[in-house]
Amino acid sequence: MSAVERFERLPTAAKLLLILTAILLPIGIALAWVGEKGISQANQALIGHNEDRARDAVQNIESLIARNALALRIAANGALANGAAGACERAHQSLSIAPAVAQSFEFEGASGQPSCSVGNIGSTGIMPLTAPGAITTRIAPDADGVAVRVGVVGGMATAILTRDELLSAVRQSTGSLGSLVLLDGQRELPLIASPPSNDSRLRVIDIPFTNANLVARVGLAQERVAVVDRVLLLLPLLMWILAAVVTWLLVTRLLIRPLRRLQHAVLAYRPGEGTLELPGRLGPSTEIQELRDAFGRTIDQVEESERVTTIALDGQRKLVREVHHRVKNNLQVVASLLNIHGRSAETSDAREAYAGISRRVGALSIVQRNHFAEMEENRGIALRPLVTELAAELRAGAPEAARGLRIELELDSLYTTQDAAVAVAFLITEIIEFAMLNAPNEPIEVSLRRTSELTARLTLGSPVLRPEDEDGPGKSQFERIVGGLAKQLRSPLDRKLGRYSVDLPVFPPA
Repeated sequence: MSAVERFERLPTAAKLLLILTAILLPIGIALAWVGEKGISQANQALIGHNEDRARDAVQNIESLIARNALALRIAANGALANGAAGACERAHQSLSIAPAVAQSFEFEGASGQPSCSVGNIGSTGIMPLTAPGAITTRIAPDADGVAVRVGVVGGMATAILTRDELLSAVRQSTGSLGSLVLLDGQRELPLIASPPSNDSRLRVIDIPFTNANLVARVGLAQERVAVVDRVLLLLPLLMWILAAVVTWLLVTRLLIRPLRRLQHAVLAYRPGEGTLELPGRLGPSTEIQELRDAFGRTIDQVEESERVTTIALDGQRKLVREVHHRVKNNLQVVASLLNIHGRSAETSDAREAYAGISRRVGALSIVQRNHFAEMEENRGIALRPLVTELAAELRAGAPEAARGLRIELELDSLYTTQDAAVAVAFLITEIIEFAMLNAPNEPIEVSLRRTSELTARLTLGSPVLRPEDEDGPGKSQFERIVGGLAKQLRSPLDRKLGRYSVDLPVFPPA
C-alpha cells in the first residue's frame, strides 16, 4: 500500500492534523532552531566573557609577580655589587621607594643557604635553586602567600607576596569570580573561597601561569539565558498545537460527528427489511442536512432500480442457463453421433479418426459442463474436477489395446478462465491420446501444481514422449498441435525426455 493510499484511508480529523503539521510544524521547528542557535551563541559568548575575566585576573597576578621579581632582581644585583655585608639593608632602601613591591625578602647564596633577610618570610627550603636571570614561584608553606625566587649574580633572592596583595591584584580586573585557588602541585592557596565540589552553578577551569610553575583554578558562574526566553522560543510550537487542537475540535463537532451519525443510520439500513430512518438533527451545518435528504432520495431511487434490475437479472440468468444447457446437450449429441458413425466405419483408420474426434468433442463438453457448474460462484473453472473427469472419460473411451491404461493424477485445487481450461483440456487429450496409441501399457502421469500466485505448471509424463524423435507424419503433426495449444496458454512447451510441461494462468488463492 502506497503512502497516498494510507493517507486517503485516514479520518478527516487526522488528515487535517497532518496537513497543519506539514504547514506549521516546519515553521515552528525552524524558528525554534534559530532561537536555540541564538541562545547557544549567547551562552557561548557569556562563557567566553567569563573566561576572559578569569584570564584577566590571572594576568594581573602574573603582572604583580613579574613586577616584584624585576624589582627584587634589580635591588639584589645593586646591593650585592657592593659586597654581601649590609646587602639586605641596601636592597630594602631601594625597594622601599618602589610602589606595590614586597618589603619582606631574603638573600641566599648559590647553594641556597640564607645570608640575610628583611621581614619574616618563613622557611624557603622548598624553593629550588634558581640560576641567574631565572624566576621560580611556589606557594609559601609558612606564609599566607606566594614565594618568588630570582637568580642574581652570586646567589638568589626570595620574596613573599601576601594573600592580600594577590587578592588586591585580582580585584583590579573587571567582574567577579566565583572562586580562585592557586596551586603549585603540592600546596594550594585559596584567594577566593571555593564552593562545595558538587556545586553545579560554577564551571571550573585551570589557567597555568609563571611558566606553568603555578596554576590558577578559577570557578566561573554558569551564566545562561533566562528560562523565560526559552519559553518564548516555544511559542511557534505552542501555536501549532493550539491550532491543531482547535481545528480537530471544530471538525469533529461540526463535521465528523454528524457524518458518523448519518453513516450509522445508513449502515443500519437493510434493503427489504424496512424504511431508511435518518437522524433528524445533524448540527448547524445545512450542507450535511442537505446531504441527509439526498441520501433518502438516493436510497428510494436505488430500491426502485434494484427491483427492476433483479427482475432483469433473473431473466438473464434463466436465459444463460438455458443456453449452457443446450450447448452441453448439443455437444453430447455430436459425441453420440460420432460414436455411432465410428462403430459403423469399415476401416480401422476411419474408426480411429472418429474416436479421436469424439474424444476432443468430449473434452470440450467436459469444459462446458464444469463452466456451467462454476458459473454461479464466478470463480472460474475448477481444474481439479475437470482434469479428473477428463482422465476418466479418456480411459473409458480408450481403444481395446489400451483398456488397461493407467493415468496417475497429482492435482492442486486451482481455478482458471474458460479459454485456458479449453486449451488445457485439448492439450491433455492430445498427449494422453498420443501416449495410449503408441505405448498403451505404459502409465501416464498428470501433475498440476501452483508455482506462483497467478501461475501453475501442468506436467504430463510418459516414456513415449521423446521430443528429439520426430520421425513420421503422426509425430510431427502431434508436435505442431501441442505446440499450438501451449501458445494459446501464452507459454512455451517445455519438452524433456518422457515429460512435457507448460505454464498456465490461474486465479490467486482465496
